[in-house]
Amino acid sequence: MKNSKRILFSIVLALSVFLLVGCGKQAKATEEGNVVIGSQGSDLNIWEHIAKSPQAKDLGLNIKTKEITDGAQLNKATTEGEVDVNAFQSWSYFQAYNKQNPKGKLAALGTTYLEPLGIYSKKYKKVSDIPDGTTIAIANNPANTSRDLLLLQKAGLITLKKNFNALGNTKDITANPKNLKFKEIDDTTGPRVLNDVPVVLISNTVALESGLHVLTDSIYHEKVDQSTQDNINILATANKNKNNKTYQKLVKLYHNKKIQKYIQRKYYGTKIEVNKSISDLDK
Repeated sequence: MKNSKRILFSIVLALSVFLLVGCGKQAKATEEGNVVIGSQGSDLNIWEHIAKSPQAKDLGLNIKTKEITDGAQLNKATTEGEVDVNAFQSWSYFQAYNKQNPKGKLAALGTTYLEPLGIYSKKYKKVSDIPDGTTIAIANNPANTSRDLLLLQKAGLITLKKNFNALGNTKDITANPKNLKFKEIDDTTGPRVLNDVPVVLISNTVALESGLHVLTDSIYHEKVDQSTQDNINILATANKNKNNKTYQKLVKLYHNKKIQKYIQRKYYGTKIEVNKSISDLDK
């Protein structure tokens, strides 16, 4: 009788250990599928949609979103672990941030899209109409400042020095034939500033939120066929997490055909899908 009890106890103990190990593995698997994505504006809306999608579930991802509207703060929150991955910045913004924050660097997980930057005006219908001495509003953060200036150069309004880079600014202008004046603004306020400043450069995310369509409402914009790799948006994480397999799944998820169909319909084709390896951008 005693032997029977011992055998029964051994079986129960073995089953308990098996169940605990199994539950532990399941809990670990569930934990590995959890990810907090920090974002802002239309990017936040996209990831809120993706978080609820069956495609996310199919990849075993449990996505939560967190809104942080300041880009530098969002990157800092990512390096400090407040969010796991962020979705808002261009490759040039990412590079500029890492140069300015060598002790808190980010790693790029993959590319998402390119959306054209536009030059807007309520006074002028084309770039050639802009008169001498006109004030132009540009972004006051390094990466977007340089992008704005490059577009103004592309439009034929200014000339920049040959080694102009992502940290460049108005001091790098070598020719300004129309004696343009530059007003640096918080780039999220562009549409409001448009009422007071004759020419304003506005990112597409900000423009869309104000009912502006870069392809139809701007007087000049980045062309989708030009070399704009610095302006491609990426997913970023803390450098220590660059090989995290769960976070890497987000890149695949973003480029899912059904997700892309939703994005193109929702944003009128202004978020142009770019599915490149980070190594292609890092050349």
